[in-house]
Amino acid sequence: GRMGQTVCAAVEGAPDMMLTGRADPALDTSLAQVLGDADVVVDFTTPATAQANALECLAAGVHVVIGTTGFDPEPLAAAAAASAGNVLIAPNFAIGAVLMMRFAAVAAPYFESAEIIELHHPNKVDAPSGTSRRTAELIAEAREQAGCGPMPDATTTALEGARGSDVHGVHVHGIRLRGLVAHQEVLLGTEGETLTLRHDSLDRSSFVPGVLTGLRAIADRPGLTIGLEHVLDLP
Repeated sequence: GRMGQTVCAAVEGAPDMMLTGRADPALDTSLAQVLGDADVVVDFTTPATAQANALECLAAGVHVVIGTTGFDPEPLAAAAAASAGNVLIAPNFAIGAVLMMRFAAVAAPYFESAEIIELHHPNKVDAPSGTSRRTAELIAEAREQAGCGPMPDATTTALEGARGSDVHGVHVHGIRLRGLVAHQEVLLGTEGETLTLRHDSLDRSSFVPGVLTGLRAIADRPGLTIGLEHVLDLP
């Protein structure tokens, strides 16, 4: 796929890395064919295959960096604990997106309301996006820790889906539109003011610095790590 091609080119251009193989059904190559020479596998596949791919990597003692969302990561924690391989799952590898999530969590307790709009290309198979789900989780955690009450919402009747998905009390609205890549807005509001945080990935190259950061850090992150923020030097 396009993201796989972008990652392969980035690894080939990195002076401290070597590309040992590519796995893609379209290329008639399987994961098993490339595992023997790899220290780390990068997975940008689909929710239906990512978990099985990661378990295969861990069984071979190979680290795995995953940019696919929409699957249950819990089995990977046990598999990583029983193997020599580590796992990093990042809902978003764009540094700006990670900062947006952090800023949203910092701001959330200061506003009565918070909602998320995620916008992606129409070929994306999961909704809402992993980034928006993770952002909603961080907002909800920050509000709970601050002792915030439920968000105001007087809606009693609505068409199905009109208020989006409820993720830990935060409404998330998904848009799929030709011409988009990956975009997200976090809308926060209270009496008399609003704050909007927006991140736009205009090209898949925006994910490359985060992927390379994850590749360099994974060997020192035992077990399962969820979120690129854990390997960045954030305050």
